[in-house]
Amino acid sequence: MKHIRNFCIIAHIDHGKSTLADRLLEYTDTVSERDLQAQVLDDMELEREKGITIKSHAIQMEYKAENGEQYILNLIDTPGHVDFSYEVSRAIASCEGALLIVDATQGIQAQTISNLYLALGNDLEIIPVLNKIDMEAAMVDEVKDQVVDLIGCEYEDILCCSARTGVGVHEILEAIVERIPAPKGNETEPLQALIFDSVFNSFRGIIAYFRVMNGTIRKGEKVRFFNGGTEYNADEIGVLKLKMSPRDEIKAGDVGYIISGIKNSADVKVGDTITSKERPCSTAIAGFEEVKPMVFAGLYPVESDDYEDLRTSLDKLLLNDASLTYEPESSLALGFGYRCGFLGLLHMEIIQERLYREFDMDVITTVPNVSYRVTTTDGEQTYIHNPSGLPEPNYVELIEEPYILAQVITKTDYLGNVMKLCIDKRGVLKNQTFITTDRVEVNFEMPLSEIVFDFYDKLKSISRGYASFDYHQIGYRPSKLSKLDILLNGEPVDALSSLIYFDHAYDFGRKMCEKLKELIPRQQFDIAIQAAIGAKIIARETVKALRKDVTAKCYGGDITRKRKLLEKQKKGKKRMRQVGNVEVPQSAFLAVLKMD
Repeated sequence: MKHIRNFCIIAHIDHGKSTLADRLLEYTDTVSERDLQAQVLDDMELEREKGITIKSHAIQMEYKAENGEQYILNLIDTPGHVDFSYEVSRAIASCEGALLIVDATQGIQAQTISNLYLALGNDLEIIPVLNKIDMEAAMVDEVKDQVVDLIGCEYEDILCCSARTGVGVHEILEAIVERIPAPKGNETEPLQALIFDSVFNSFRGIIAYFRVMNGTIRKGEKVRFFNGGTEYNADEIGVLKLKMSPRDEIKAGDVGYIISGIKNSADVKVGDTITSKERPCSTAIAGFEEVKPMVFAGLYPVESDDYEDLRTSLDKLLLNDASLTYEPESSLALGFGYRCGFLGLLHMEIIQERLYREFDMDVITTVPNVSYRVTTTDGEQTYIHNPSGLPEPNYVELIEEPYILAQVITKTDYLGNVMKLCIDKRGVLKNQTFITTDRVEVNFEMPLSEIVFDFYDKLKSISRGYASFDYHQIGYRPSKLSKLDILLNGEPVDALSSLIYFDHAYDFGRKMCEKLKELIPRQQFDIAIQAAIGAKIIARETVKALRKDVTAKCYGGDITRKRKLLEKQKKGKKRMRQVGNVEVPQSAFLAVLKMD
């Protein structure tokens, strides 16, 4: 076991994690030249298209160190975006050390700091690495100063490399062997293995990835999932190279996979403990946190017959993405669907795209919102994820909304714009600290609902891509919120209703009506689009009817002949309006997100 090293790579988005992972795999001959491609671990089509890592990827390398010993290195490459921080926390839970990558051209950014705190919270050994030193814009000495201030390490501890050209990779491998401690654990104790990921394979069932903490797992033995209580045979176990590589046994400290023909996704929970049936362990492995979704939205199948298929697809997706949560719900306008919890808007977009690509599921997504805490006049507290679940106004004592502490790191040139953006979003400035002469960190307390829509995009555009952003929830606070309903011909469309800050409601309602007027196709009758708070209409637009010219056949004669025909048409329109229903196109639901 003293020859095993488990480590992960953590960094801000786009600082070169996956490229460095490529170089490590190349240097240790884990990947043959034929299989080598850029970002070899990002095997999902979406990851390649967007150029980001969405999933953590585990792979085992073998490395002969300068001291002549052969080492096994288990690497987990992690995502950098704030929406996938749960993936990072799971990777960290199964490692003893972490490479902290900092881009020498950009310096320390928000996600660098938050991922570092995650790693320090789990007592990981940190190896700071400066990447992209071959770039002309690299500020090696300045960034080294930032790293020393942040971690409190020595200058000599910081390694410099270029993941693109491969400079400095050998030093990183040596540092992993020397600095990261060997896993602790006992091969003779009862089996304890932590599941940190799983994936669905249509031929072999569910494949679970685990890290053995104590004991040994052998091929063919009967294993038990501690929290689930289900028992299976370990049909195949092995380690993760670029492809799966079967083994007869995996001992304490190592990382591997298990295939046992599991068909039911509810049996495999990420964070569960695998133990042996004959010699079970007494306690499960602790220290695995539950996911806290931030953004909620409804997912509805376009065809109502696909409801069951959508559930199966979500189940399979849940295996691969443990940060997704869902529960059934129904809507008057859209029928039956699911209320899903996501970690952010990018996460929601990725889930929607994966449902379409991997399971061919077309879904309608409702307006994303956050969960609110409502205290009724009886003193009861309930959480509502959906505006339609809000009690009548006369029963509501208090509505509280979730607040976050937002941490923005930006260049000083853009500080004024960033401040204005945060204050417009109801933010309260807590403090600001200058990291260097031209980089500043500002902390704001602001409502989560304000950053859900377009905050990240706006922040990037006003700072020309330089500002970085990270946040965590700090609890609920009372707020002046009102429920804004959208009515079509007097009928509320529950999928378009939203809870909104009272002072912003009028503007938002007016924009919504104008947007819907453009998007709703014209019918044979007038369609009234209204925005209402309670019984008070605050904005209205009308989609004019398509009209047939019924007076065309009247030539000459009295005006009463024309009037008679127009009155007859008017009656027909009125009757049509009573029985006609208005179809709201999918683009209308999405347009709400892109109001500006």
